[in-house]
Amino acid sequence: MKIIRILSTLDRRIIFLLVGLGILIPLLKPLGIPENITPPVRDVYQFIDTLPPGSAILLSVDYDASVLPEVHPMFLSILRHAMLRKVKVIGIALNPAGVGLGVQAFDRISKEFGKKYGEDYVYLGFKPNMAATMLGLGEEIHKVFPTDYYGIPLDSLPMMKEIHSYRDIALVISFSGANIPALWVSYAYSRYGQKVAAGVTAVMAADYYPFLQTGQFIGMLGGMKGAAEYEDLVNRLLQKKGYRKPMPFAIKGMDSITVVHLLIILFIILGNLGYFLQKKEVK
Repeated sequence: MKIIRILSTLDRRIIFLLVGLGILIPLLKPLGIPENITPPVRDVYQFIDTLPPGSAILLSVDYDASVLPEVHPMFLSILRHAMLRKVKVIGIALNPAGVGLGVQAFDRISKEFGKKYGEDYVYLGFKPNMAATMLGLGEEIHKVFPTDYYGIPLDSLPMMKEIHSYRDIALVISFSGANIPALWVSYAYSRYGQKVAAGVTAVMAADYYPFLQTGQFIGMLGGMKGAAEYEDLVNRLLQKKGYRKPMPFAIKGMDSITVVHLLIILFIILGNLGYFLQKKEVK
């Protein structure tokens, strides 16, 4: 009982120190806490994993640096999965602040698998007016983006000679911390029947569950948890195929979050025990 009283009256600086260590240690050395793969994440993974080699998907960088810790690991994992499966990838950015993040991701992952620009992937970059862009992609991509992000005419890129509209794209995935995935449903899914998935922050995920229930999304990655789940699935696939596993950014983040949540629960329990013991002594 005495120990509980002492722990329940810990100096707040000690609590802050323990929370800080709970965050830092898993980031430096991942604990490998098992991930329970949820159906929305598994659905996205299985869709890409069963696409025939040579199929095309479109990844839309609709986020910026403010949500990078949650959303960027999703983008990296899905891009890694697509390239590993020999699925062609088209990248665009509907958020101007995300253009550089897309460039960085494509450069990094393409080097891991020795992919060639213009044959295995293409980055179209930013286009203003989201609605007009989404609708235009359903008619003719080459008219919306006459050139790619680097100024190369789309007609000269071997990969784009056979890709002209949503009819040639198996899936669109919007990565965002805002309402842009809903616009993809309005303009790409509703108008052209394009299959859509989303990678969103934990805060936004609750708003998008109705899209899953109605089948407007084929799947969704929500927050750091969703990113860690997909990262875990891709890491298993990489290991199976003999590739070196990349840095588990989201998995480390979830380890930290899990440890801190457990500490907070423990502090709440100890605080309440101490309170009731003190109350009992007073009586």
